[in-house]
Amino acid sequence: MRIVHVVQRYWPYDGGSERHARAIAERQASEGHSVTVLTTDAWDLEAFWRPGKQRIATHHEWRGGVEIRRFAVRTVPGSPLAYLALRRATLELARRSPLPSRLLFRLARLAPRVPELYKTLGRWHEPTDVFFGWNICFEGMLAAAYRTARRVGARFVAQPLLHLGEPDDDTVRRYYTMRHQMALLRVADHVFAQTDLERGYLVARGVAEARITIAPPAVEPGELLGGDGERFRQRRSVARPFVCFLGTAAYDKGAVHLVAALRRLWARGVDADLVVAGPMFDHVRAVLATLRPDERARCHTLGYVSEEEKRDLLAALGVLALPSRTDSFGIVFLEAWLYGKPVVGARAGGIPEVVADGVDGFLVPFGDVEGLAASLAALLADTALRARVGEAGRVKVLTGHTWEARYATVRAALEGAVARRGTVALPA
Repeated sequence: MRIVHVVQRYWPYDGGSERHARAIAERQASEGHSVTVLTTDAWDLEAFWRPGKQRIATHHEWRGGVEIRRFAVRTVPGSPLAYLALRRATLELARRSPLPSRLLFRLARLAPRVPELYKTLGRWHEPTDVFFGWNICFEGMLAAAYRTARRVGARFVAQPLLHLGEPDDDTVRRYYTMRHQMALLRVADHVFAQTDLERGYLVARGVAEARITIAPPAVEPGELLGGDGERFRQRRSVARPFVCFLGTAAYDKGAVHLVAALRRLWARGVDADLVVAGPMFDHVRAVLATLRPDERARCHTLGYVSEEEKRDLLAALGVLALPSRTDSFGIVFLEAWLYGKPVVGARAGGIPEVVADGVDGFLVPFGDVEGLAASLAALLADTALRARVGEAGRVKVLTGHTWEARYATVRAALEGAVARRGTVALPA
């Protein structure tokens, strides 16, 4: 098959959705399919709205048998807040006005602005079987892929990565479930959900259940195991047991609350450090700048880490914490469990379907600093508890969350989508 993935970011950036997309694309290529990824040059997530953030210089290359074509993000003129204002305007128009979906999609193409990507899709003429769209929050890109698929007679499948957030708070959810976004998913030939929660939400919004497959991310043990914890400790001069945040450090990811929880533990005499690995939003840097010198000495900010150092970090950490409300699954939990490490997450999004509270990790409400501190303190104080919880997670991964177990589901769903006859059109 000829398969084209359209995704907001891709390798070498190593976030959860990017790893998920790469795992599928490279496995498709290894099976002999012709696979192309159309993506942006953004490295930092903030590069979509803030000039000066890190970009990827190489715009065309091959990796793992996959052709990667990157297109420059053009930030919205004016203040960086213009991007956020456009997203808010799209949300309000979708909620409160009868504006047609096609006009909402035109507005979505401005945030982010990736004009050369849209031109490339508009001129696409290569025989193609599947356009695979990732992340409904970038619905302008997905809608362009959908229209190209219909024009060239290909199938359009979507992995929307819905961030459903907290059950009683739509702060996050509203940007992933706008009416034009749901309209696009209703006309997709197939949709991949990561959890039962996500599938149920989509069915309730009119997406045909027969066209939804639950296909969560997975890990490849051979690629992840082999880390050296002592090597990490020596390289980074981290002697104490430590809690690790691994991912994009942002408020909605719970990074600010994790810093606050560690400050409470330090005030109570808990002998543990905090390690933050991954890109960091400016507002989190501002919080870290308020730490006292003695607290700052116990907080290690690594920035982006290589795959080798990430393996060493996973081997060294005591507890992995991702108290996030913006994760549709949380692949980093699988990675920590593979090393037999306990985890702490938030009761938000898809995380409660991934982490079994009290069995292979602990769950706290998003923003509950005291609850987060209590869960971390319990794990840090009890070696046997950490071992029991981490081992339960390791067994869970090895028995159901490896790519060997999961990829066949994706393959079968794609083959079924290509084999089906007939299409439906995006409503005006």
